Amino acid sequence: MTSYKNIFNISYPIFLTLIAQNLINVVNTAFLGRVGEVELGASAIGGVFYFAIFMIGFGFSQGAQILIGRRNGEKNYAEIGPLFNNGLLFNLLLSVIIFALSIKGMPLLMKSVVSSEPVYNASVAYLDWRIYAYFFAFVNVIFRSFYVGITQTRILTSSAILMAVTNILFDYLLIFGHWGFPKMGIEGAGISSVIAEVVTLLYVILYTIYRVDLKLYGLFTFKKVDVKTILQMLNLSIFIMFQFFISISTWFIFFILIEHMGERPLAISNIARSLYIMLMIPASALATTANTVVSNLIGAGRKEEVLPFLNRLAFIAMILVFPIAGVTYLFPEFFAHIYTDNQGLIYDSIPVMKIVSAANMIFAFTFVIFNGVSGTGNTRTAFVMEFVTLFFYISYVYYTTIIHPSSIAVVWMSEFVYWVTIGVMAYLYLLKGNWRKKEI
Repeated sequence: MTSYKNIFNISYPIFLTLIAQNLINVVNTAFLGRVGEVELGASAIGGVFYFAIFMIGFGFSQGAQILIGRRNGEKNYAEIGPLFNNGLLFNLLLSVIIFALSIKGMPLLMKSVVSSEPVYNASVAYLDWRIYAYFFAFVNVIFRSFYVGITQTRILTSSAILMAVTNILFDYLLIFGHWGFPKMGIEGAGISSVIAEVVTLLYVILYTIYRVDLKLYGLFTFKKVDVKTILQMLNLSIFIMFQFFISISTWFIFFILIEHMGERPLAISNIARSLYIMLMIPASALATTANTVVSNLIGAGRKEEVLPFLNRLAFIAMILVFPIAGVTYLFPEFFAHIYTDNQGLIYDSIPVMKIVSAANMIFAFTFVIFNGVSGTGNTRTAFVMEFVTLFFYISYVYYTTIIHPSSIAVVWMSEFVYWVTIGVMAYLYLLKGNWRKKEI
């Protein structure tokens, strides 16, 4: 299970999935960069808001994934179906509640925190459409938790490619108004994301029905709502849900604070965010692998292999990230041209792009180790680590944007504060913590 071949077999479909998914982010940013700086900045605020809420549903799916991985490691396949089925029902209900709250609350929240009227209008125009994706995305992540939990991740690649192609196609048609479609600008970006989620969910459902042994796992047997099973998943995932929500919400606050610095710093930060997320892909794929393999190892009674496995995986992550981050650090102007033709914006983006390139080296090691903590099932401990780290992170950002206004590059140095702090805590916990006694 911990061999390089097995690591590769689990990781590379996730890696390709993340490439396809983040290609959407790059193209979206590049297209809107051609529309205007306001739209470029607003898409950052709108996008981070969407993902902060989405992470509530994704966090629940992570709890389901850990339990599915544990049952898979135990070869207790019959218990996987109830986890999957009740996870689908819970996340679908959650999406309905969140959508209803977003319809009423999102415009009021944006009005209260965004200082620029043009940025506010563009952000709301984007989110008015994008929030419809919650219904489909929340269901989609339960399918993802099933496939990652049973370590059959190839479907994630084809579904992500389908999502990327669909999203990019409709971005092109609806943002710019090609082939007879209306020219909708930033609203077109929101609509295309919803269309992509719908198409992808239909594909995953059909794949599961025709390619998976439904009887072995007991999938789609909706006899009744099993409250006990839902509470079991919720007990494990509640801290992941809070952790992810607070983490991305803090990034939302980060962009709001930068928005108060002006439209140019906000546009620079969206370019940096897009590059940052692309650079994160190799380590993110290995971190997902860490989560599910650790859960499977513990389920198979092989706890002594967890820390050596995580060390090996973190080392691989750093090797993969180093050359990519090195290229973006040395040639930032080339990559900035992907997002905009504005020479002033390109020039101002270079220092921040160098910072995110360097920060990815620390991220590569830390994110694998931190996901190992979640994989042990000690999600409460992971939440506490996240909360403590975010306190220092947001304090630094607030100081450099409000109390002692600094350059946008200095503000982005906050990434080093974040990853060093959480990395040290996670590694010390794995060395000395009581995770070996945890039963789920």
